[in-house]
Amino acid sequence: MRIAFDVHGGDRAPNAVIEGVLQAAKDYPEITFVLIGTEEALVSSVLSNVEMIKVTETITAEDEPVKAIRRKKDSSLVVGCRLVREKSVDAFVCAGNTGALVAAGLFVTGRMKGMDRPALAPIFPSMKGGGTLVLDVGANPEAKPEHLRQYAVMGSIYAEQVMGIERPRIGLLNIGTEDGKGTSLTKETFDLLSNESSIHFIGNVEARDVLDGTCDVLVTDGFSGNILLKNTEGVAKAIFSKLKEEFTRSIRTKVAAGILAPGLKRFKESMDYKEHGGAPLLGLAGPIIKAHGSSDARAFYQAAMQAKKIVEQNVIEQIQQGLVKTKGR
Repeated sequence: MRIAFDVHGGDRAPNAVIEGVLQAAKDYPEITFVLIGTEEALVSSVLSNVEMIKVTETITAEDEPVKAIRRKKDSSLVVGCRLVREKSVDAFVCAGNTGALVAAGLFVTGRMKGMDRPALAPIFPSMKGGGTLVLDVGANPEAKPEHLRQYAVMGSIYAEQVMGIERPRIGLLNIGTEDGKGTSLTKETFDLLSNESSIHFIGNVEARDVLDGTCDVLVTDGFSGNILLKNTEGVAKAIFSKLKEEFTRSIRTKVAAGILAPGLKRFKESMDYKEHGGAPLLGLAGPIIKAHGSSDARAFYQAAMQAKKIVEQNVIEQIQQGLVKTKGR
């Protein structure tokens, strides 16, 4: 197995990427880890299962996605997607420019048969443990009912094979749980999912219930999904910031904080994106994982484990077969 990493992706690159990969390489000597970056960013490694691929260009957050992948063909991001297409590596992890990664995934790696548009699918934390796979959260702001049906099929297979959930519950993001709620998009999608025999569709799910673990897979268009993602991140940030402020207000609250510290730590860890690795770009011809922009070494390590499981479970091929089967029906 060969897993590639974009050394230049993310706010803490290249150090966090390299640190996380080297730890994964030590723990899994049977896997070859490929670091893609410029000569000045790459470091020598004594580990026999770590390879280096040198490139001359990088894509930054400021670059316009489509133009960047066309003009910077020797960038770490584009080279990584090309290696997946050529099957020189089994998976690629990148924490860089999301738009550029989606564009490179589409135009360089390519879509799988039967898939109209790929979906960015992170795992939202659940108060009951585990998490909820949400797709799409921004790969495609606009979607048609058929796209959301495809997301549901992909999400169901991924949740079963990678997350280990038997007969995952599929929900549709909406403004109410009643049948017939929402826009023309959600109404038509509701009918499609209700008649899709390959999934376990449980109906509409409101945004306030997502973190309760109401469903295992939540389907939505990229515009609504991105708003849900950003709002969830913002609320979590505000809560932890306010807790810190309150617990450092006086001697009494500091003592209370010390008593509650173990529980607060467990709560924070349960809400931490770093424990889930990254968001797979489902619907592409090969495994590509978008890691969070602020990922640290731990997050990149977890992304490596996520990629490992996707490859081991042959998830891409299973999704491919599922899409072709349902579209044919």
